[in-house]
Amino acid sequence: MKILVTGASGFIGSALVPFLARAGHVVTRLTRRPGASPPGEPRWDPATGAIDPTVIEGFDAVVHLAGEDISSGAWTREKKRRIRDSRVDGTSLLARALAGLARPPATLACASAIGYYGDRADERLDESSAPGTGFLASVCRDWEAAATPARSAGIRVTHLRFGVVLSPSGGALAKMLGPFRRGAGGPIGGGHQYVSWIALDDALAAIRHALVTRALDGAVNVASPNPVTQAEFAKTLGHALGRPTLLSVPGFAVKLVLGEMAGETILASQRLTPARLLATGYAFEFPRLDAALRHLLAP
Repeated sequence: MKILVTGASGFIGSALVPFLARAGHVVTRLTRRPGASPPGEPRWDPATGAIDPTVIEGFDAVVHLAGEDISSGAWTREKKRRIRDSRVDGTSLLARALAGLARPPATLACASAIGYYGDRADERLDESSAPGTGFLASVCRDWEAAATPARSAGIRVTHLRFGVVLSPSGGALAKMLGPFRRGAGGPIGGGHQYVSWIALDDALAAIRHALVTRALDGAVNVASPNPVTQAEFAKTLGHALGRPTLLSVPGFAVKLVLGEMAGETILASQRLTPARLLATGYAFEFPRLDAALRHLLAP
């Protein structure tokens, strides 16, 4: 397939491009920043609404991953505006442009997040579960709705609700490794909240599965079938590193430092089932956390 990827310089995108290329696909990056791609590769600017329809014509599928990093910097009013606009406006711009093509792609795989469900304690959640409340849940609802023009034009749209994607090269795990290796790791906020995680290897393979599986339309939970509590996660990571996990960080301390972001990310509980991946035959390479961490942290 000929595949166009936005957000190709990000944590997931930078791994996805070579992954798809190794599988025999022809991959093109659609970048927002001059100099972020080789000369001749297409560019767009979601902030100004600039996109040339001729550079997105002729692709079989589009993977849309672009969006402001939610974990960098405090959630000021301006930061929250950038988080929302980069996702909602960017998706709307891309979906409308694709819908207007003479030869639109068959598939648009569009990033979303498990923030859609909000903080749900130990409730079991699948793709049919109702949305939650809070800033991220609101953003995710609008983010997914922004792809409607593409769906109305007959493009198959999947909303990839990513869990916590684990890799030592980026994301949450990379930030945790330093303290845990020093023996200063442990559960956060009491440890009872559920973490719906997925190894980067499976996240990439799930995206490819969504591109080639016509039965997948709409929301898709991209997370392991075996979520764990924060306490279990800390214990398993400590064991993988051969370090103790005796320290714990109270929730109020995290909120003092990170504010609203802590309540909707680190301290939020989401216990997901990837029902639609499993129903369409996706086989997880790393369904359990201990094996995933051994693989990810191997020398």
